Amino acid sequence: MDTNTHRPTATRRTKKIVIGAVAAAALAAGTFGAVSASAAAPAAKPAAQQADAAGRNLTTSTHLTVAAATKAATAALDAARKENQRVSVAVVDRNGNTVVTLRGDGAGPQSYESAERKAFTAVSWNATTSVLAGRLAQAPNLKDIPGTLFLAGGAPVQAQGAPIAGIGVAGAPSGDLDEKFAQAGVAALAK
Repeated sequence: MDTNTHRPTATRRTKKIVIGAVAAAALAAGTFGAVSASAAAPAAKPAAQQADAAGRNLTTSTHLTVAAATKAATAALDAARKENQRVSVAVVDRNGNTVVTLRGDGAGPQSYESAERKAFTAVSWNATTSVLAGRLAQAPNLKDIPGTLFLAGGAPVQAQGAPIAGIGVAGAPSGDLDEKFAQAGVAALAK
């Protein structure tokens, strides 16, 4: 064998091994440095910022408690039961979010959603839905507003002249009865 032919190959291998070792060492050093840097000093969290420390841009609103909403819904449902009517009752907050819904025994499947929509409509305009239904003659596009239902059976709940909730009842054979039961719920909150 010619030793000269093996030396360049061995030298190439040695160079490759040395270059590979240097690259591995550099990679390891970089990784170790990155890990060490992130482990050494955790990122500082910024202090919590207050939107308006003086309260100039803030407002408060009044909402029914869950207990009060349940009391109103129960009173409306009880008023319907006394007249042998099968209804659903919904109480929504000032923002139209449902707080309590009670579906009476035997109430139709459509009554649940209708009660919520009547309650939403009543609180949105601070008026009973029977009054609002009458306004459709002057403004027929009102009925196109999502989530509303302009049928009698919704009544607003007020505090200091402003609406804070809505009670909706659906399922009785007439809107007048639905609204009578919704008003019974409103009246229960005055007691």
